[in-house]
Amino acid sequence: MVHWWTRNIVDPGKLPLLLALLAFVITFLVTRCITRLIRAGRGPFHDVSAGGQHVHHVVPGVVLMLAGGFGAVAAGTDSWVGATTAVVFGIGAGLVLDEFALILYLHDVYWSEQGRRSVEAVVLTAAIAGTLLTGFLPFGVNGAGPVERLVRYNLVLTVLANLVVVLVALVKGKYVMAVFGVLLPPVALVGALRLARPDSLWARWLYKRWPKVRARAERRAERHDARWNSVGRRMSNILAGPPNDER
Repeated sequence: MVHWWTRNIVDPGKLPLLLALLAFVITFLVTRCITRLIRAGRGPFHDVSAGGQHVHHVVPGVVLMLAGGFGAVAAGTDSWVGATTAVVFGIGAGLVLDEFALILYLHDVYWSEQGRRSVEAVVLTAAIAGTLLTGFLPFGVNGAGPVERLVRYNLVLTVLANLVVVLVALVKGKYVMAVFGVLLPPVALVGALRLARPDSLWARWLYKRWPKVRARAERRAERHDARWNSVGRRMSNILAGPPNDER
């Protein structure tokens, strides 16, 4: 176990990434719990205001991201300072992406349907960071022979190709398949090959030239939503909390 930790985490310099990812996920989960308690009027927590202005937690998140990011660049990855700044950056990133929808729509949509984009951004970011942690940084391993280096370079190419497929699935509006496809490439491939959702960027760019294809996409989206929307909504409500119009 110690040999695996040294060879795959310490030698490639992945320890700051691991600490940042853990801090990011824990911060998001804790923040969601606190905001739901505030919404329900339970516990000692309450909204923070300054001069009558509500201060969103994206504000301290940006400050922490800047401090952690610049601190990590200055400190490098080979000291306890680098590990500490990685944790600070992860905490800031968790606070910022928990309000990703606020940045995207320039409006407080935290407890609305649009606010679910924040959860999708967090899950996608965590999945990509997990992929980086497990195999995308193969360099700097001491004592790696030619065969092992070839395997690691092939792994890098595979991950890059999968990220391209994930981006195609995202553009096609297949958000859930893109998120799971980061760790399960066949899922992303299916999402990239299937018809795009009619409200996606892909459909707006290409399907306006082919009305028959757009009509097929609309029919498929209706069948899919009728079958899976209720299941996906329940799962999303568990993680993100129900929107105001469903409370």
